[in-house]
Amino acid sequence: MATSTLSAPLRAPAAVPGAARSPRAQAKHRHWPLGVMLPVALLALWEALARFGTLPPNLLPAPSRVLATIGELARTGELWPHLGLTLGRVALGFGLGGALGTALGAITGYLPLVRRLLDPLLQGLRNIPSLAWVPLFILWLGIYETSKVVLIAVGVFFPVYLGVMTGIQNVDRKLVEVGRVYGLAGLALVRRVFLPATLPAYFVGLRNGLGLGWMFVVAAEIMGANKGLGFLLVDGQMTGRPQTILASILLFAVLGRCTDSLLALLGRRLLHWQDTHGTTK
Repeated sequence: MATSTLSAPLRAPAAVPGAARSPRAQAKHRHWPLGVMLPVALLALWEALARFGTLPPNLLPAPSRVLATIGELARTGELWPHLGLTLGRVALGFGLGGALGTALGAITGYLPLVRRLLDPLLQGLRNIPSLAWVPLFILWLGIYETSKVVLIAVGVFFPVYLGVMTGIQNVDRKLVEVGRVYGLAGLALVRRVFLPATLPAYFVGLRNGLGLGWMFVVAAEIMGANKGLGFLLVDGQMTGRPQTILASILLFAVLGRCTDSLLALLGRRLLHWQDTHGTTK
């Protein structure tokens, strides 16, 4: 009976019949165009300045030319191998780094002894610049796929680790004490108290890790790659094609935004029970 009494405040609120779309969700659908207004305005200004000759075309070509370059790469089939390899590298690196970050973050956050032993070392490694790992990974793992995936995983690992560890540490002590009063211990306490309380910080860590994964893939694809969007970017620099450089940057931005949106959507679905300031508009 005591355990069932505790379950009420810890369980996500039940869905209200007939309220499939709340006013909050409807407001988000109404206001989503606001997010594209500034990028569209900047692109229009850029296009106008390029067409009037204010911006030198050999340094900053018009957006229409950049989009035409992407269309031509897609039409000839040159784009898809670059796109597929970059997505695959980010996915593998994100999976590996996210899994390790989750495991070590959970252990160090939950067990004070392990945190005192392990966290100082990891915090020191976290401050090493990404490019500093490149020569070491080339020496250890060669210039092939393994070194690239490991470099991306390093970038993903630290934000996820930090998000999980701090999320567990910041769980309200009163919640833990109430859980123990009602007979929760071990895995039950983790599942009913620590997991829901840690999820918001965890998803922040995952999104930060994904963003760093997209940044690290550029460094990874400089490591002797002959395909990938990073290679396409460097190839545009070496051959003096600014439209190719900007096309690669635009594709990185679009892919990064799309994958982040998917992760944010998953987070909103899992955290639908939250009623915070950020979810009221």
